[in-house]
Amino acid sequence: MGLTFAASLADRGFDVSFELAAGETLAVLGPNGAGKSTLLNLVAGLLAPTAGRAHLDGAVLFDAGAGRRVLTEPRHRGVALLAQEALLFPHLTALENVAFGPRSRGDHRAAARTSALRWLERVGAEDLARRRPAQLSGGQAQRVAIARALAADPALLLLDEPLAALDVAVAPAVRALLRDVLAGRSAIIVTHDPLDAFLLADRVLILDGGRIVESGATAEVLTRPVTAFGARLAGLNLLPGRATAAGFTADNGLVAPSAEVFPTGRRLALTVRPGSVSVSRTTTAPAGVSGLEVEIDDVEHRGDVVRVHGAGLAADVTPATVVALGIAPGTRLFVGFRREDASIYPL
Repeated sequence: MGLTFAASLADRGFDVSFELAAGETLAVLGPNGAGKSTLLNLVAGLLAPTAGRAHLDGAVLFDAGAGRRVLTEPRHRGVALLAQEALLFPHLTALENVAFGPRSRGDHRAAARTSALRWLERVGAEDLARRRPAQLSGGQAQRVAIARALAADPALLLLDEPLAALDVAVAPAVRALLRDVLAGRSAIIVTHDPLDAFLLADRVLILDGGRIVESGATAEVLTRPVTAFGARLAGLNLLPGRATAAGFTADNGLVAPSAEVFPTGRRLALTVRPGSVSVSRTTTAPAGVSGLEVEIDDVEHRGDVVRVHGAGLAADVTPATVVALGIAPGTRLFVGFRREDASIYPL
C-alpha cells in the first residue's frame, strides 16, 4: 500500500504532500534548510505536525487538525531511521547491535541472533560480528548500521545522508550495497549527492523553503529540470524563456530554434551542459550555433577545467583558453553552443 503523507509545520513554513508506492525508493533533495530533515522527522515520529495525515500500509502514523490529534509512537510506526553516523550501541558487539531490532519486537535470543547473523552476511560484515563499534572503521560501522536497520524488518526505511560521513574511497561500496538491499523495499533517502538519486531512487522530490518545487521519475527530474537547483544537481545550464516565432527566446535574450512547435508565449526551458558551451571573441554566431555576447561575471577553477559564467550560462573551458582570451570578470565574450547539444521543453 505504501506511504501517503501530507503535513504542515507552521513554525518552519513546511507544507508537503506526496505518496510513496510500496517497494519504491524516493530521493529527497534540496538546499540547506529546505525541509528535508523535517520531512524525515515527521515520518519517523520525532516531530509532530501542526496539521496533516500520514498512513503507512494502511496504519496511521499521525492525524492532526481541528479537534483531532493522533500521533503513533515512533517505536510502533514500522519505520527505521539510518542516520549519517552509524550510532551503534557502544557496549554491544556488532551481532548484538543487529539483533537489537528482532529482540525488541519479541524474538527469542537465539532467533534474533540467527536473523542478525543473516543480515551481517547480507551486508558483507559477518566477520565483524564479535567486534564492538570502537573496533570498526567508518565503512564497517555503516554496514553494521544498515544490517541493524533492516533486521528490524521495517515497513519503511528512512536514510538521512547515509554516505555523507564516509571516506570517498568507502562510499562507492556502501552505495552499491544500498542499491542491492533497497531493491523492492520502501525507502526515503535524503541526500545532497545526485549520484545517490541516480543510482538508488525510483523517484526524486526536490524541496525548497519547505515546499515541493520539483518531483517525478529520477531520470526525468535530473535530465529535464525545471528549477535552478535541479539544474545544478544535474550539472546543466537552465535557461527559462518562451516559445516565439523563432522557436525559443530565453529571458536573457538568447534565441534558439526548436525542433518541436509550441504555442507562442508558452513558458519553456532550454538546458545544455557546460562542457558543450564554447566561448570566443567573435561577435556573430557561426552557422548552427546559438548564443549571445555576455559579460563574464565569475570564473572558477574546477579540477582540470575552468568554469566561466555570464548571463546565466556556464561554460567549461581549458586553462589555456582562459589565458588566450584573457578571461576575467568583466570580460565580454560570445558564449554559444551547437543547437543539437541543447534540449528545449515545457516548464
